[in-house]
Amino acid sequence: MFSTVLVANRGEIAVRIIATLRRLGIRSVAVYSDADTFSRHVTEADVAVRLGPPAPRDSYLHMERILEAARSTGAEALHPGYGFLSENAEFARACAASGVVFVGPSPEAIELIGDKIRARETVAAAGVPTVPGRGERGMSDRELEAAAEEIGFPLLIKPSGGGGGKGMRLVERSDQLADALAGARREASAAFGDETLFLERFLTPARHIEVQIFADTHGTTVHLGERECSLQRRQQKIVEETPSPFVSAATRERLGSAAIAAGASVNYSGAGTVEFIVGCDRPDRFFFMEMNTRLQVEHPVTEMVTGLDLVEHQLRVAAGEPLGFGQSETRGVGHAIEARVYAEDPGNGFLPTGGRVLMVREPRGEGIRVDSGLADESEVGTGYDPLLSKVIAWGTDRATALSRLGHALSETVVLGVGTNISFLRTLVGDPDVVAGRLDTGLVERLSEGLVAREPPTVAYAAYALLRLRGIWPKGPMVDPWDVPCGWRVGPAQPLTFTFADATGESLAVTITGTPDRAIFRVGRSEPIPVALRPLPDGALVSVEGTTRRVWAAIEEETAWICVDGETWTLRELAVARSAIAAGAADQDIRSPMPGTVIKLHVVHGERVHVGQPLVALEAMKMEHVLVAPYDGTVEVLVAEGDLVAADAVLARIEVL
Repeated sequence: MFSTVLVANRGEIAVRIIATLRRLGIRSVAVYSDADTFSRHVTEADVAVRLGPPAPRDSYLHMERILEAARSTGAEALHPGYGFLSENAEFARACAASGVVFVGPSPEAIELIGDKIRARETVAAAGVPTVPGRGERGMSDRELEAAAEEIGFPLLIKPSGGGGGKGMRLVERSDQLADALAGARREASAAFGDETLFLERFLTPARHIEVQIFADTHGTTVHLGERECSLQRRQQKIVEETPSPFVSAATRERLGSAAIAAGASVNYSGAGTVEFIVGCDRPDRFFFMEMNTRLQVEHPVTEMVTGLDLVEHQLRVAAGEPLGFGQSETRGVGHAIEARVYAEDPGNGFLPTGGRVLMVREPRGEGIRVDSGLADESEVGTGYDPLLSKVIAWGTDRATALSRLGHALSETVVLGVGTNISFLRTLVGDPDVVAGRLDTGLVERLSEGLVAREPPTVAYAAYALLRLRGIWPKGPMVDPWDVPCGWRVGPAQPLTFTFADATGESLAVTITGTPDRAIFRVGRSEPIPVALRPLPDGALVSVEGTTRRVWAAIEEETAWICVDGETWTLRELAVARSAIAAGAADQDIRSPMPGTVIKLHVVHGERVHVGQPLVALEAMKMEHVLVAPYDGTVEVLVAEGDLVAADAVLARIEVL
């Protein structure tokens, strides 16, 4: 076994790998960009080496700097995690040339499988059924458009390299194809350095089922069961579980055999995942989609039912050891479900968010595991993937695992950065999800109903109580006339806080009393007795007839209030109105998020029409296109490559 291993990644996956290295007594080496100087994976490693500026090409994608870090620290092996260079055959070869063991399959296997077009052809020759599609390397947009007519709509545009939903486009009509191809090429090139695309028929309704395989270099290959990955948004997984509630024992064996055959066809070694699409109307009929030559984001659910540490076995296989177990010893016990916590705003079209983490609290308890890269005061930027953490629950059966996951999400608190935690809580409690009636389009159909838009009364109460507590005297009593708490000779006068509701209208909140005994009212509602009492773990208890757990943080004019797992951002009216006014300026096209301008679709002075693309932004490896809200003449205020802040004016339209 190795004595020193470098982890060529960041965030939650780097923290997770370091945990196994620590358990095995192996010295861990972290690498980091300037943006991650104080990140959790840096502080938890035994040694940390700076790579360079925040841009991935100057840090986590810079092969020579990473290899120099390995040489300078005496690392014998390098674990790539997932993303970045994990599926880069050139990097695997460079590791070998530098005398560093790459923890993964051979460069030849990575190269073959990483080219999804060649991979489809190879596994098909091995007898594994593939999704109907078309894609030869070097096909032009015109050739792909002709192939699309042969395949039929709806179809998926997919990049030949990479994964994670990056560069994928669902096209339902032929008139959408040209723009979708252009956007897919840009995103694929930015994410993977390869703009090659291919087309697949989009099967619907369908389920996304994948199989974990493991192979050593001594001739043993096993599968570790399937994972249900049908809960997706924009072709990106958000909730995964094992075993699938859809797959029968007979189909499970057939899926496992097909996955092993796919691995054998490319002489695979190490941990790999073979992904299939299964028609909801024919659960016994499945098609190969692709294979991933790395650890998957959702690997913890497999670990929780099998009891295996997949990172440990990756290291052992890379060190030349045999697996040490066969197919008969890989039976899973119970059920496990994982939810991915992303830095995104479900109430604003799931746009990426970012900022400073003011507070993070993660759940514990029986059957609960959290893989996380978060820490108080850490910065979440927009230059990397938006995945922040994963909450995983195990139970003896699916119902128990789901119940535990819902409870764990209610105890997951991230303040200062917008996340999808509340969305996930609602999703895992949806009747279709609870019943196991899943397909790849379910989340999109449910999305609007899963996004809460208005803060509850108790959130306003918590805000008012916090403000009251902040101004209430601590220590010796001061002159009561100087304390703005409502105290007067005679009847107490309430403190008033004014907010803007969803329409921009004013909403008055009043509170009278002390933080631990107050009377609260929203608008003209009936007065409510409330209190705010601190708990030893840093939470607060708000009492308003029932007891509610509250986590809160206030930064400048913005308050982050989490009540029983639901998080709200509150700003008083003066702040909210200025933001509303800025966003509603009749000529300004503003950035909805911090990001990079990657494409200008128009030139200065061009006449545009409603719905015409103006500017494409990239944040957290995803592309977002801003379109013209009305007809007019456009004034372009940014250039390609510019870094822009949220709410920055990108263009201005003079209405005709």
